[in-house]
Amino acid sequence: FFFQAEDGIRDIGVTGVQTCALPISRRRFLALLGVGTGGLLIAPALGSSAGIPRALPFAPVPTPLPLPTDGLNPAEQRRRYRVVEVSDRLELPPGYRQMLLAVWGDPVGRGRFGFNNDYLALRETGNGGALLTVNFEYISPLPWRQGFSAATGRTLPYDAVVAALADRGGRIDASQLAADDPLARQIRSLAREALTDLGLGVLRLRRSGSGDWERDPGPEDRRLTGLEGLGDPERQLRSTGPAARVFQRRQRRGYDDGLGDRIIGTFANCAGGRTPWGTVLSAEENIQSQVPEEVHADGSSFPPAARPFECTAKNLYGLGNPFGLAGNKYGWMVEIDPADPGDPGRKHTALGRFRHEAVAVRARAGEPLVVYSGCDRRGGHLYRYESRGRVQDPSDRGNSALLTDGTLAGAVFHPDGTGEWRPLRPDTPVAPLAGPVLLPHSDRSRGGVERLEQAEAIRAYARRFPTLGDLYDGNDDQERLGALLIDAHYAANAAGITGTARPEDTELDPRSGDLLVAFTSGLASDEGIPDPRIFRGPGGRTPWNEGWIMRLSETGPGRFRWQMVATGGTPADGGLGFANPDNLALDPGGDALWMVSDIGTGELNGDRNGGAFGNNSCWVIPLAGPGAGQATCFATGPMECELTGPEFSNDGRSLFLSVQHPGEAHGRRRGMAREGRAFTVQTSDGQSLDQLRWVPVGSNWPAGAADAEPRPGVVVIRRDDGRPLLAPFS
Repeated sequence: FFFQAEDGIRDIGVTGVQTCALPISRRRFLALLGVGTGGLLIAPALGSSAGIPRALPFAPVPTPLPLPTDGLNPAEQRRRYRVVEVSDRLELPPGYRQMLLAVWGDPVGRGRFGFNNDYLALRETGNGGALLTVNFEYISPLPWRQGFSAATGRTLPYDAVVAALADRGGRIDASQLAADDPLARQIRSLAREALTDLGLGVLRLRRSGSGDWERDPGPEDRRLTGLEGLGDPERQLRSTGPAARVFQRRQRRGYDDGLGDRIIGTFANCAGGRTPWGTVLSAEENIQSQVPEEVHADGSSFPPAARPFECTAKNLYGLGNPFGLAGNKYGWMVEIDPADPGDPGRKHTALGRFRHEAVAVRARAGEPLVVYSGCDRRGGHLYRYESRGRVQDPSDRGNSALLTDGTLAGAVFHPDGTGEWRPLRPDTPVAPLAGPVLLPHSDRSRGGVERLEQAEAIRAYARRFPTLGDLYDGNDDQERLGALLIDAHYAANAAGITGTARPEDTELDPRSGDLLVAFTSGLASDEGIPDPRIFRGPGGRTPWNEGWIMRLSETGPGRFRWQMVATGGTPADGGLGFANPDNLALDPGGDALWMVSDIGTGELNGDRNGGAFGNNSCWVIPLAGPGAGQATCFATGPMECELTGPEFSNDGRSLFLSVQHPGEAHGRRRGMAREGRAFTVQTSDGQSLDQLRWVPVGSNWPAGAADAEPRPGVVVIRRDDGRPLLAPFS
């Protein structure tokens, strides 16, 4: 066992424990150890319910932090929170139960249930049946390679490829290797398996006699992978809208994959949404990890060599490189019909290409179709698409055509709580905000982007390129618009769209019609900066890592008002007790907002917030009643995981939830290993409390058995009594 003494690290000889996470004096740490077992096990039931909002029926699942909802007075908190033991389980309140519905490697149609399941969309079909669409986002190398054989029955050449690339820094342009090169075969095999585990899946379900959901495999079950259509043109995805013209061009500045407007596969599928006509929209997010993101002035892609294949013990990137995938065909919103096994899927380019997270669809008869989405990067933008045509019947399958022709606009936020939607069209003026800012490169013959920092350089840029149309090439206005939309994020930077704090979900409030937006983190990066006038923590603090939930109200053509309605952070810092809000879902009863958190794996293990908030979790925020606006923890996840994609059955009796990347940092938990971490937390009266926290190292979820490999999967949560999740207990 190690502790961080004031003068360095010392071994004090306690087995089964690896490290103390935060600096702490030897005397203080030994005092914490001396408390013994009189602390708090992070599991349901804290006792008194004195502080629990009466609007919610459950006892909050405890987190490692003292919270106003834990029902304890300060003296009780000092006793309960002095020693905390974190569990490697999905913890729920008493009276609720969980069922594992599907896990990585399970058969799905002709394929398998993929890796790192994220967004979930349930479409109930009547007579107790349903179709569940699942996004599979990315590969976590350590648990993926540890569990691959058990999940699939096959082996990976992972270690062999790592060894072969060791003297090349782990990188190679595999697209240039000869087809019969043994290394090329190994790389293609490895990349093929990874891309097979990404994309989309559709599972047919049914209710049992007890009301529980279970798999009911049928003709609708299928996978749409990251290599869908490779070698089979009929299974390639279609593209719609302005960028399809760019894909069809014979003459181009950059790379041509030879497929015209057809596309091989989909990957990086993170958030998503349902349409009123029964289809599912799936957002392609961090495509830059697998294919080149930057493009030329005509919208054509950089060559595969711009994102080489990379394989190390910790990284598996550039998966598109061995197959020559064109980067400009990824980063879109994908639409599929889960009820139609023959639907190859469509990428709607009128919605723009960026690191898509979130989608919310407003379809009102007699009005244009409106789609909201966000770009999940630091300094990413919030977007609104409005169709040229109008909705006649919101349930009409033909409304998909409205996603092919319209105007994409970005949100410009003003500090006074107002805002405007600025269209991204060729005639939009170039007016970048103050630097540093990444803009389409001023040498348009080379494409890509450049970083400008000085005000005069930014003004000179705007003088040289007065409109967005001056930045992009095309034989006509439609091709120029297509090139602009392919480069939507950097075009939005050029147009002066506000940099935001990683918008990871959008949800429409059915009562008011307002848009709820989860902004996950207000930190800056080399890629962008959230506007500090808008994204301010309690007391006006910036930067603020712990995030916000915003309510945005449309006030007229092209205008809106905004306000922050929930702020992440510890109660001592002025937050509601959670950190980094991500996916949102409204309870079918309309009385509560559900939210899952997205504390990064590095943060869970000591970076930034030092893991102070504990494991990622699921929260409920009542929208009305005695507990309105107060956040209460409903569930905490297994080790190093994210809880994602909350989705309800129509009757509110079932919550579908993804458990993504358990054991991402440490992989399989071996020998029930755990480590001790020291924290200073604050009780509800603001007094400091030294806390010793025992944390499992790695994960064995969902099996729970010692040394079992962790696997991502989907669970269904129900009440023991079968009633709606938020119904009062009798």
